[in-house]
Amino acid sequence: MTSDWLAEQFEEERPHLRAVAYRMLGSLSEADDAVQEAWLRLSRSDADAIENLGGWLTTVVGRVSLDMLRSRKSRREEPAGVHVPEPVIDSADSSNPEHEALLADSVGLAMLVVLETLNPPERLAFVLHDMFGISFDEIAPIVGRSPTAARQLASRARRRVQGAPTAPDADLARQREIVAAFTAAAREGDFEGLLAVLDPDVVLRADGGLLRADETRELHGAEAVIAQAMRFRNLAPHGRPALVNGGPGVVVAPGGRPFAVMGFTVANDKIVEIDILVDPERLERLDLTVLDN
Repeated sequence: MTSDWLAEQFEEERPHLRAVAYRMLGSLSEADDAVQEAWLRLSRSDADAIENLGGWLTTVVGRVSLDMLRSRKSRREEPAGVHVPEPVIDSADSSNPEHEALLADSVGLAMLVVLETLNPPERLAFVLHDMFGISFDEIAPIVGRSPTAARQLASRARRRVQGAPTAPDADLARQREIVAAFTAAAREGDFEGLLAVLDPDVVLRADGGLLRADETRELHGAEAVIAQAMRFRNLAPHGRPALVNGGPGVVVAPGGRPFAVMGFTVANDKIVEIDILVDPERLERLDLTVLDN
């Protein structure tokens, strides 16, 4: 088995491996690190002895991602409230084919926020089994549990996931119209206009300091979200429509400097969830050049 052939096979697996790692880590940069680590381990292995290269690499990426999640939790205090993952951003008019592969199966920002609430073994069991069809016999040694215990991890995770995100409407163009109406109403300070596009039980989650220290990072209900929109209406003119994890979104960048990325979930013609990333450190890592095309 030549090194060129091995590298070629690895590149064929790379989109799948990135998708696994992104769902595990909620970060493109960390996902790429996990995939690179898988390549290093493969290059040091006896590749001729690997019967199923794709399965072997998926297992390695899963194990590396699990270790990264555990390390992340042990080296820092968890932020108060919700943690909004690193979004995948495309221009409002078109998406990157690589991003489309990465986000297959509608892995929206709201879904990733829910995955962030799972503990690392639950997240791995759910992602590998429910999203990629990996058997519990293969998952068990990664998490150091029996196949039965791995199944229970996935089951617990599934209950959390099924009870949280709302499936967005299928018509992306219509979703974008709803979000555009929200943005216009926010810019004008139009209470009735905002009320018309928000679900009465809408949830807004913010990560990175958008809310004052004495406020929660998660708001529930249309009136609470409208009050928040009114507070920040001066930023509305600086919002640019974008695709955020394949769904309708807005990038707020006054003076060209990113201040916030907002992802919206629209169901039954109403905004049901708004996820906002305002963490300056993570915003700096995002590739927003796609919005200039």
